[in-house]
Amino acid sequence: MNTNQTLIVIVGPTGVGKTELCLQIAHYFNTEIINADSRQIFQELPIGTAAPTEEQRRQVFHHLVGTHHITDYYSAAKFEEDVLRIIQQHFATSHSPIILSGGSMMYIDAVCNGIDDIPNINENTRELYKRKLKEEGLEKLCEELKCVDPEYYQIVDRKNTRRVIHALEICHQTGKPYTSFRTQQKKERPFHIIKVGINLPREELYERINQRVLKMIENGFIDEARSLYNKHHLNALQTVGYKELFKFFEGTWTLEEAIERIQGNTRRYARKQLTWFKRDSAIRWFSPENPKEIINYIETSLPKSIFL
Repeated sequence: MNTNQTLIVIVGPTGVGKTELCLQIAHYFNTEIINADSRQIFQELPIGTAAPTEEQRRQVFHHLVGTHHITDYYSAAKFEEDVLRIIQQHFATSHSPIILSGGSMMYIDAVCNGIDDIPNINENTRELYKRKLKEEGLEKLCEELKCVDPEYYQIVDRKNTRRVIHALEICHQTGKPYTSFRTQQKKERPFHIIKVGINLPREELYERINQRVLKMIENGFIDEARSLYNKHHLNALQTVGYKELFKFFEGTWTLEEAIERIQGNTRRYARKQLTWFKRDSAIRWFSPENPKEIINYIETSLPKSIFL
């Protein structure tokens, strides 16, 4: 490990205020931010994913924001590869730490701990399962997964389209169960990692989430979602916010019902994020309202050699 090289990881539930905090930390350490939100990567989803604004991106350079299209294949394995390359390039020219921030749990883990060496999916297999999802639906694909990999079927979130399909793609392409590739061995990283979590009292967090959803609607989220409706089958759009607005467009829910569902499902996702992150004893937790305390903690946690 090169102790002059440090990755600052900022995690926390959606809506808690990571973006503004990271801007302050980046300014203080004169550094850049790597986005770890799996949907902010897509260029077409700036409002519904609350991606950093153009003004915020002018203040501090953000990697992996709006760099891909919703039709592109992307995964935690690809994210790991991209981020390790960005980190290496940063440390080749700078002694400052670099920030990784977002709420996508598997993406954060992929960078900090590594993920299993699972084969990349070829285009034919991807197209096959895109077609099967469209023609047969998720429930039928879950039945297929139960046959080809019953062990993974028992533990996977069967409402998570991407995870079900990814496992099936691996099974189809390799002829082996997806679970045979899941060793979950932690990989050593050639840089120091400081992990900071931010959170708020539950009622305050929920109110921020509710207000953020209303602000997104005010900023044009409905028009953004409507422009993407003809692609609603894509994995990138199987996302809180878009799914509910699609139901509104189809006449299943009123707009008021769709907004309430977005707020409720976002709160539910925030609880899921916190459950995941709380398992990591290396994360030091703070309120986002105390940026000076957080910066002081990071500064005192940096390897001493970084200042030499």
